[in-house]
Order: sequence, then structure tokens, then C-alpha cells
Amino acid sequence: MTPPSAAETEQPLAPLWRGLLVYRVLTLVSAAAVALYSLDAYAMPAGAVAVLAMMVAWTVATGYGYLGGLPGVRDRRGHVAIADVVITVGVMATTPLVQTPAQFAGDAPVMGSIWTPGAALACALAYGVRGGLAGALALSGALLAFQAHWRAEVGDIQLLLLVGVTIGFASTVLRRSAERLRHAVASEAGMRERERLARAVHDGVLQVLGYVRRRGAELGGAAAELGVLAGEQEFALRTLLTTGAAPVDVHGRRDLAAALRMLASEHVSVSTPAQRVELPAHVVDELVAVAGAALANVAEHVGPDAPAWVLLEDTKDGVEISVRDEGPGIPDGRLATAEAEGRLGVARSMRGRVHDLGGTISCDTGPGRGTDWTISVPKREVVA
Repeated sequence: MTPPSAAETEQPLAPLWRGLLVYRVLTLVSAAAVALYSLDAYAMPAGAVAVLAMMVAWTVATGYGYLGGLPGVRDRRGHVAIADVVITVGVMATTPLVQTPAQFAGDAPVMGSIWTPGAALACALAYGVRGGLAGALALSGALLAFQAHWRAEVGDIQLLLLVGVTIGFASTVLRRSAERLRHAVASEAGMRERERLARAVHDGVLQVLGYVRRRGAELGGAAAELGVLAGEQEFALRTLLTTGAAPVDVHGRRDLAAALRMLASEHVSVSTPAQRVELPAHVVDELVAVAGAALANVAEHVGPDAPAWVLLEDTKDGVEISVRDEGPGIPDGRLATAEAEGRLGVARSMRGRVHDLGGTISCDTGPGRGTDWTISVPKREVVA
């Protein structure tokens, strides 16, 4: 299967923009030919020619803007589309000035004729359904304002609205499809890279860590502690190569579940929902740091081999993370005493981070019953 090109993923609407330009050129030629053929019938022939010249110049300018012919203009296509509507309405507004009363009363085409709907199509491509509808309404209003018999324009207005909404819907679908394609391509590339790294690391780093773990267990003493650490790093590295880190998408969001799973080790069990739990990247980083601080407290105060459990729940109102161990528990008043003595790891590293996110953190502990940290952050805060 041929991989998608950069244009297909980064500029999915490029063919439609090119098609719009072709439409503008063809309709410009048609409208100009009709106007020049009946130029003697206009009240101001020179004015009609001036309007046609402005249409030609604006078609060239929008061609550069819509196709990215000028440096930096490609990112401002929406602004060019809005200006297109304004200029097009201005062209239509010249109709009572250049036409004779007989032409105006006889329902002659407005200045611009079939060239004018291109502005609504541009808004539809730039802003989707809402843009197409807004552009079509603006041109419809101008059509009603500068035509003597508005009833005759109802059919044209209906067609204009229908085309604007249809093209807007098509552009929205193409953007979403391109975004899904980018995610799929990035995921496939990440998987291939992990496979490559896994082959290279398996023959080197993982073999050494496994040997250190086994040899440390055989020697005992300080070597055994070193072996335990090597085993944890081996487990973490294997997890990273297998699942990969949680990437940041185009909207600046990460999967909290995938990020928490990176905390798993030989002694730490992590349970998360099967589906993605997407939050802003900075929120995910803070919550993972809080969970990591709780696990560090377990390793320091309970022991490096002490088991711990991390549980993530995606509730209706927010997310909740629980970090639990089966150690001796924290004596009453110990946290307050540590804070008074200047050891602010829990107060600032954990509570401070959670409070900054608008959430709450609680500790259920006691002698002989372990410690259970519960971190809750409401979605009204984390989606902001």
C-alpha cells in the first residue's frame, strides 16, 4: 500500500482550493464576455469596464491567497475568504450605478453574475458549514438588495445556500479524515520505531539489566539492591518499548491512561480504562508527577520492594487516581509535622499540583492499614 503523501495529510483541501480558482477564472471569463457583449446597454460603460477590471485583479489576488502563492498567506486563507465576500458584495453594489433603469427594472444580472458565488464557496472551504452558510447569506442579502424583482431570485438563493452548506460539510469531513490519517501515520511510524529500538535494545541494554538483576540476587546484600533496581529499569524499558510514551496530539492533549501505565514496574500495578482518557498535556504531566511522588514515598518509607497499586477511573464529572500501598501507614500528625519542619514534598509536590488544577487530594491512612492517596480533578477544569 502506498503511504499517504504530505499534501494528503497536511493540506487535504488543496484540490478543492485549486478547483475554486478554476471556477473563479471560468466564471470571470463568462461574466466578462456577457458584460462586454452588451456594454453599450449600460448607463456607464466605463464604470462597467472598471468593475470588470477590479474583478480580474481580485481573482488574481485571491488565486495567490488561496493557493499559498505568497509567503505566509496560506495560513490566512480564512481572512482572504472574508475579504472575498466583502469585495464581492461591493461588486454587486455597483449594479444600480452602472446599469440603466431599464436594465435594473428588467431584472438584468447583477454585476459579477455567476462569478459572485465563489466567495461563499471560499468561506465554506475555510470555515466549514458555518462559513459556507454565512457567506451564502451575505451574498443572498446583496442579491436581494440590488435586484428589482427579488421573487425571481429565490431559486438562486436556495441554490447558493445549498452549495455553501454542502461544500462546507465536505471540507469539514476532509479535515477530520486528514486528522485521523495523520494520527494513523504517526502511530504506525511510532510502532515501527519502537520495533527497531526493541531489536537494538534487546541485544544490548536489556541483556545487561537482566544479567545484573540475576547476578545481584545471587550475591545478596548491596548487590541484591542493585539487582532490584536493574530489574525495575528492565521492566520499565520493556514497557516503554512495548507501549510507547503517550504522544501529544494536534490539540495539545495526551492520553492519561497511557502515561500512567508508564509507572508500572515489577512492584507497581497500574489499572486504567481500556479507552483513551484524553486531557490537556500539562494536566497529564501534573497528574503523573503526583502519582509518581506518591510511589516515591512508598519506596522510601515502606521499601523498594513494597507492592503498590495505581488505579485510574474516568468518571462522568472528572478523573480520579488512587495510589495505594499496604505499608505501616502514616502516623497521625506526621504530614503536618513534616510540613512544619520544612519537608514539603507532600504539601507542595502533591497537594500544590492538584490544587493548581482545581482538584482535590485526600489521604486515607492509619497504623497497620497502609496508605491510599485519592486525587480527583473535575473535567470542567481539565478541559479548559
